[in-house]
Amino acid sequence: MEILVVVVVVTALVFDFTNGFHDTANAMATSIATGALPPRVAVAVSAVLNLVGAFLSIEVALTISNGLVDETRIGPAVVFGGLVGAVVWNLATWLLGLPSSSSHALFGGLIGATWVAAGADAVRFTAVVEKVLVPAIASPLIAGLVAAVGTFVAYRLTRGTRTATRGFRYGQIASASLVSLAHGTNDAQKTMGIITLALITAGALPAGAEPPLWVIVSAGVAIALGTWLGGWRIIQTLGRRITDVEPPQGFAAETGSATVILTSSQLGFALS
Repeated sequence: MEILVVVVVVTALVFDFTNGFHDTANAMATSIATGALPPRVAVAVSAVLNLVGAFLSIEVALTISNGLVDETRIGPAVVFGGLVGAVVWNLATWLLGLPSSSSHALFGGLIGATWVAAGADAVRFTAVVEKVLVPAIASPLIAGLVAAVGTFVAYRLTRGTRTATRGFRYGQIASASLVSLAHGTNDAQKTMGIITLALITAGALPAGAEPPLWVIVSAGVAIALGTWLGGWRIIQTLGRRITDVEPPQGFAAETGSATVILTSSQLGFALS
């Protein structure tokens, strides 16, 4: 059992590392595309702020460790099975350069493994709908609306003003940094929650326990390293292939995303 728990912890940190591959791009692609930040500087800033963000909240971690499945009916092996599915998906989509949700791959893996091992009634579907599915549908719509309104206002106020465009480019440094901070706050908690769940199912922690400090630190470091070392394939997809992005648009998009993610993190909603 002890060896299996160690394997689960290591696999969870590998997942966290691959999560950083994806979300370097999500946080920094628009800033790189508009020239607001050089690529290496952008990635370094994103990595540091991912680490800082991991210490801001544990509400999402508690949603995963105590909310989605009945932890009394599964063991570390089930958690490991869910992690393997999520890591395989992360690596496959990274190789193809596809921006995908590492978070929802993890939820799907955990729910699927629990369903097979302990039955459908071991999955708390009400919590899945409330904490995962509804936020997954609502978050891009809300962030898109905020960004659309922000872009409209920005263009109305600065029409034909070249210096204002330059100002938005500088503003993107702050907005992209906020996205990275928000990402560390929400996504690092997924790994914290999974490791805490594994420790609870193994009897190392009581039911309802919060993530220990070493779990928070290791999850933050893993996602920061993944952010620093990966993500270039998806940066090309998001920053250059989907749409041409100008500084006011990039600023609005990043600000809208960061606002939604930070708010959701405090509510315990697990977002992508």
